[in-house]
Amino acid sequence: MESFYLMDIIQRFGIEHYFAEEIKVALENLHLILNTNPIIDFVSSHELYEVALAFRLLRQGGHYVNADLFDSLKCNKRMFEEKHGEDVKGLIALYEASQLSIEGEDSLNDVGYLCCELLHAWLSRNQEHKDALYVANTLQNPLHYGLSRFMDKNTFMHDLKAEKDLICLEELAKINSGIVRFMNQNETIEVSKWWKELGLDKEVKFSGYQPLKWYTWPMACFTDPNFSEQRIELTKPISLIYVIDDIFDVHGTLDQLTIFTDAINRWETTGTEQLPNFMKISLNALYDITNKFAENVYKKHGFNPIDTLKKSWIRLLNAFMEEAHWLNSGHLPKAEDYLNNGIVSTGVHVVLEHAFFLLDHVSGITKETIDILDENFPNVIYSVAKILRLSDDLEGAKSGDQNGLDGSYLDCYMSEHQDISSEDVQRHVAHMISNEWKCLNQEILVTNQFSSSFSNFCLNAARMVPLMYHYKSNPSLSNLQEHVNSLINVSVGCN
Repeated sequence: MESFYLMDIIQRFGIEHYFAEEIKVALENLHLILNTNPIIDFVSSHELYEVALAFRLLRQGGHYVNADLFDSLKCNKRMFEEKHGEDVKGLIALYEASQLSIEGEDSLNDVGYLCCELLHAWLSRNQEHKDALYVANTLQNPLHYGLSRFMDKNTFMHDLKAEKDLICLEELAKINSGIVRFMNQNETIEVSKWWKELGLDKEVKFSGYQPLKWYTWPMACFTDPNFSEQRIELTKPISLIYVIDDIFDVHGTLDQLTIFTDAINRWETTGTEQLPNFMKISLNALYDITNKFAENVYKKHGFNPIDTLKKSWIRLLNAFMEEAHWLNSGHLPKAEDYLNNGIVSTGVHVVLEHAFFLLDHVSGITKETIDILDENFPNVIYSVAKILRLSDDLEGAKSGDQNGLDGSYLDCYMSEHQDISSEDVQRHVAHMISNEWKCLNQEILVTNQFSSSFSNFCLNAARMVPLMYHYKSNPSLSNLQEHVNSLINVSVGCN
């Protein structure tokens, strides 16, 4: 278990890319042990904390472990509380492990809820305990839903790891943080230069745009410092999603949007003469950036993704157009229709498909994989997009700051269910988000057409959702803001 204690700390510090091969081997070895020996032997010879930690790390690494690992815990609440009620370390580990449940694992969910209940009870009795802050932070923001880079690294359980090992890894984490910050600052300068050279900022409608906001997504999702070029390149299509979204939401008339969408469906500029200049410039920028992106992928990997990228943009623009028609009609769509279209209009599929072609697996890509991207909405992409759409709508409802003029899923749902309260529909949507996380967990585990590096990128994108949509209760947000502020200072100096 010693290697697993280290692995846990390494991942909490966000320095796992330095130990990728060692972590891979350690996980494979443990997975082999569990698959070739009776589960009960492992469970009976280890503490609850160790069993739960092994389960979480294995699933996190893409290895399926049956949840019946915890069958021995299936007892009534009173017996469980008597045995584990004061085992804070074990309860925390089991609660964290339960966050990686998949559909159909109701017993694991039940154990997770029970751990949560017992930990809250422990907190109420031990508010001054040295581990109280750590327990409270874990309950509010489990590891699985956060990005280690922006989590508070000052709060560890006091016996989580020997002090000498912690000091060594903490020093490496500080060095890594300095390297990453320096790289991010340089990348920010490159992104700012690119945005100015693109010329869109000369248009009054786009003059106040902040490219740093767009860069924040790839900055957080491409965690390896070596992916500098990828972070810069992915910022470019993300910027266009924001620009075009504003064209549809704010600047364009229905007739103009129809011409604009038709041009993108044809991937031509003919017939757009009557469009205002800012729309023509945006159209040309979309074509130029997409063609250049595809050309770079071809030069590096020998595969040209232009057809797949075109289809992703066409799909997005048609979804924007559908929302424009709904807004123009003055009627809310059915909740199911809104959600199906809203999953596409997030633009998540455009971002993730561009990210897919920036990863090193592209050289070994198969036609079958391309067909999945072209013809369907792959489950792993679908889940991230659904989590974003529902989270955005839910947060807007909670804050009373719904930016969209075309309603939200909650509005559409309440329109169809007149007898439901706003609080009930918020709980319903929160439950939908929780279920979609289970689907995403499943996708990380299954053997599919996508590499683990792409699956992890998708997982990080889902983890970014609460940060980018300003969940005020999330303490990681302040850490993200602090990092972004340091980049803003460099970017402003460059400008």
